[in-house]
Amino acid sequence: MNTISTAMLSLLLVGLPASAQDAPQTMLQRTTLSVGIHQIDAQLATTPEQREIGLMYRKEMPPHEGMLFIFESPSRLCFWMKNTLIPLTAAFIADDGSIVNLENMKPQTTASHCAAKPVRYVLEMNQGWFAKRGIKPASKVSGRPFSP
Repeated sequence: MNTISTAMLSLLLVGLPASAQDAPQTMLQRTTLSVGIHQIDAQLATTPEQREIGLMYRKEMPPHEGMLFIFESPSRLCFWMKNTLIPLTAAFIADDGSIVNLENMKPQTTASHCAAKPVRYVLEMNQGWFAKRGIKPASKVSGRPFSP
């Protein structure tokens, strides 16, 4: 059934008008996250459609904003940058909020950037955001959904 759902989703997306496919998504739910003293205004990508579009087609993103991708169960998630115009860093995050690994991603490429172990969360920020703040693997992200 999962394959059927994925195939149907692909057919639905192919049938969308070009203007809907080539525009950034808006109106996503948001939450505040923090890593130490640093706060993040995170848009939430929780549905398959939201996760598939992600940050595609955006020309810029404010420095304190990001997107948190939330999946139903942990897996070895891999991300790419097709149709994504800004350089990003992906933080692959464990259920307890600890960063497993960070991956810098080049715009408009299809190279895979994968979690080092199964995770349910991926936080995308402007490239350099984590490095400028000294945030590394094992750092903790707090806020919903990481709060007990």
